Amino acid sequence: MPEYATAVPHPPRRVHARAALAALAGLALAATTLTVVAVTGTGTPARAAGLSPFDIPGRGATVPFVEHEAEEVAHTGTKIGPDRRYGTLPSEASGREAVTLDAVGEYVEFTLTAPADAVTFRYSLPDNAAGTGRDASIDLRANGALVKAVPVTSRYGWYYGGYPFNNNPGDTNPHHFYDETRTMFGTTYPAGTKIRLQVSSTAQSPTFTIDLADFELVGAPIAKPAGALDVVADFGADPTGATDSTARFQAAVDAGKAQGRAVWIPAGTFTLWDHVVVDGVTLRGAGPWYSVLGGRHPTDRKRAAGIYGKYVPGGGYTGPVRPHEAGGPSRNVTLRDFAIIGDIRERVDDDQVNAMGGAMSNSVVDNVWMQHTKVGAWMDGPMDNFTIRNSRILDQTADGVNFHTGVTNSTVTNTFVRNTGDDALAMWAQGVPNVRNSFTRNTIGVTILANHLVSYGGRDITIADNVTADSVTNGGGIHVANRYPGVQGQTAVLGTWTIARNTLIRNGNSDYNWQFGVGAIWFSALNEAFQNPTINITDTDILDSSYAALHWIEGQTNGINLNNVRIDGAGTYALQVQAPSQVTFTNVRATGIAQPSPMHNCVGSGFQITQGAGNSGWYTPTPYCGPWPAPQWGNGPTSPPPSTTPPTTAPPTTPPPTTPPPTGGNLALGRAATASSVNQNYGAGNATDGNAGSYWESVNNAFPQSLTVDLGAARRVDRVVLKLPAGWEQRTQTVSVLGSTDGSSWSTLAGSAGRTFDPATGNTVSVALPAGDRRFVRVAVTGNTGWPAAQLAEVEVYGGGTTPAPTTPPPTTTPPPTTPPPTGNLALGRPIAGTSHADVYVAGNAVDGNPNTYWESANNAFPQSVTVDLGSVRRVSRVVLKLPPATAWQTRTQTVTVLGSTDGATFSTLKGATGYTFDPASGNTVSIALPAGDRRFVRLTVTGNTGWPAGQLAEFEVHAT
Repeated sequence: MPEYATAVPHPPRRVHARAALAALAGLALAATTLTVVAVTGTGTPARAAGLSPFDIPGRGATVPFVEHEAEEVAHTGTKIGPDRRYGTLPSEASGREAVTLDAVGEYVEFTLTAPADAVTFRYSLPDNAAGTGRDASIDLRANGALVKAVPVTSRYGWYYGGYPFNNNPGDTNPHHFYDETRTMFGTTYPAGTKIRLQVSSTAQSPTFTIDLADFELVGAPIAKPAGALDVVADFGADPTGATDSTARFQAAVDAGKAQGRAVWIPAGTFTLWDHVVVDGVTLRGAGPWYSVLGGRHPTDRKRAAGIYGKYVPGGGYTGPVRPHEAGGPSRNVTLRDFAIIGDIRERVDDDQVNAMGGAMSNSVVDNVWMQHTKVGAWMDGPMDNFTIRNSRILDQTADGVNFHTGVTNSTVTNTFVRNTGDDALAMWAQGVPNVRNSFTRNTIGVTILANHLVSYGGRDITIADNVTADSVTNGGGIHVANRYPGVQGQTAVLGTWTIARNTLIRNGNSDYNWQFGVGAIWFSALNEAFQNPTINITDTDILDSSYAALHWIEGQTNGINLNNVRIDGAGTYALQVQAPSQVTFTNVRATGIAQPSPMHNCVGSGFQITQGAGNSGWYTPTPYCGPWPAPQWGNGPTSPPPSTTPPTTAPPTTPPPTTPPPTGGNLALGRAATASSVNQNYGAGNATDGNAGSYWESVNNAFPQSLTVDLGAARRVDRVVLKLPAGWEQRTQTVSVLGSTDGSSWSTLAGSAGRTFDPATGNTVSVALPAGDRRFVRVAVTGNTGWPAAQLAEVEVYGGGTTPAPTTPPPTTTPPPTTPPPTGNLALGRPIAGTSHADVYVAGNAVDGNPNTYWESANNAFPQSVTVDLGSVRRVSRVVLKLPPATAWQTRTQTVTVLGSTDGATFSTLKGATGYTFDPASGNTVSIALPAGDRRFVRLTVTGNTGWPAGQLAEFEVHAT
């Protein structure tokens, strides 16, 4: 990226010598010389691609370690990266680079810049073929002398499959490659000592990858406070970890509450097979390097070590609550100076295997290390005045922290988070408002899935003085959204939001569901439009974004004010606009934008801009709207960008198609289609793909628009059938139809008229035309009462025959499929339409043959249905319904009706409304026998679900026998 004229000098980094006050452990580190960059107002880095989250003074957490990147120190291995593509080893490394060691004797060598007696290093070790984990060790040397062999493992990395993921390599899609381990040296080494990680034997592993090392001066254990109860001396807990100490800990904290005394955890490793429930007590240890809790029940995998507050009846957690966990929230709890290092190796969302959970009001978590659990802290309110501070949250399979449902006046501050499997720090106001919460002065690195900082709904939220780096997939740096269940009305985005003094480095990434980039800061109003909150984004640096810097998607977002925002480098655009909004820009400056147009905008004037003073580099009156370009990471564009000229309305007249045109039925099926414009990825080809669930949409607020189909040869044409997805609400589009034999001279076949698409009649319109020969058929749209754009799911053309065609059979209204239908699951790969869908869980997931993907309807809006078109009338006598087989999908009963039709208009009930139980013990599969008969369309209607307030289907199979 181009240098700023006022950039602070930034020599090549060799070591990030990060001066760190030991606020987390109550210790002081020797001062070190910093290589730093200034933040907004005085200049940003000349090249952001090499930045560490610890390079930003005055922002982020104060940490007790000095971090060194492996690729920037002496090594004999192979540097990998940079690479930001999801699923690659360097994409998950800090800074997107690391060092691979694959031979005996290869090493990475760090030179201490401050005294240290301990190290935490981040590494990746390849999994074994069974996915059960590979164990190995790597030598730790000081000035050449062996200190110890440090055990490492792949058991907490290398997950597979989509969401939720697991340890089965057969599900492919490996990710979450890295883990961290820590060890103490047994002595203090001074600055200048060379600490080496070295491969000792190829028998241990074929390859190690070293990402970084964090060196710190831990010092001696913290002494026992006067008057404290001792979990070992007074209650018999086992500090060796050989036996389960859950009951001993529970007895200790219960006594501490009763006696008004703190409870002390001396140095040791303690095994807990279940939650310890705390209320009105202080639980503290000798420091997170000395007092360590961990473990998991050997047979009941839903139980594991964790410190929990009591649950609130009817609150955010709706699962089973044992008697001693009920009656929350807990109050006046202090948890400090210990570690919870768990044994969680998969993601099962319903399992309460978090380091912390339940509800705690007027409570503090201080200097706690949380690692290898599902979520660091998932707090189910209602609860008030809860603080996490001075802590570390590492290597989670899901979120770092989630304030879930009715959490108020609570904060996460001065905390370091890395390698979470979902949102790093999140708030989710599901059903009960989250109010006046904050995330401040945190440093977040390498979020594998989703966002660094996010609030789904909430009122008067603060996100300030944070530093985030390296988003891997399906999210960005900061996200403000009315998304996910229960976020609407009083739980939605409301009030005044302060998003201030944050630095975002290499944030945003490609969403593997949407197949386009997500911005570093992005907004969504999927559930409902923003009801005029005030969202002030000020004094913010957005550096080296992987895709767009700022992004609007899914619904109307209003009340956004950007002031003093610096965009330094973006892999695609400064602004990516996919939904209407009202935004004020003042002193927003952008440089290093990869695309020649700094804006991608397909909603036209629906995106309303108010410009104040001082803006530069991001605005254009003619934004680009077209296919998504490949990102250019690190140093601006390296290849020509796509043309900014919209697709031509004139179809080609040559060459002829490579496959013969159809001789009957829908003459447009699979044929080439072009459009006057395209919104996002809703391309013209969607209107001729035979799938009524996909659709073409033009740019918004820019009539007239048209779509043209090339039939491949002159054909007899006397009718077009226009369709929208079955679940869409009624709308009227003003449509005319034109025809041509050469693509140049056009005649009007049906004059402009309002055509009503009604879901009650399948959202289908048939337009009769004067019979005649045409090769090209064009549908022109000049208005739409349902959306300010042209929209067509299918353009079907009928008439049949070549020219002349004296022996052509009469037209049919049931076009055959282009390939013979299957003889097993008749629904596999067939067109399917749903009345609605939530987020990316579209109806097509139910016929893709993959039981791990699924359709989910809009929530809290029964009835819902999906309808599959078998392509022709088929003998049908059974349907098989599936949910994902993973145990995360716990038993639920859905109330289902099955209907059938031969024409898609008149449906008869094949099986009346019945509750069917999906049980993971039997594969989450239900088989429903039907009266044998001929049907082309099979519909499943869901009117209830005990497990989630929506219709859900992973596979909808239809069988003849």
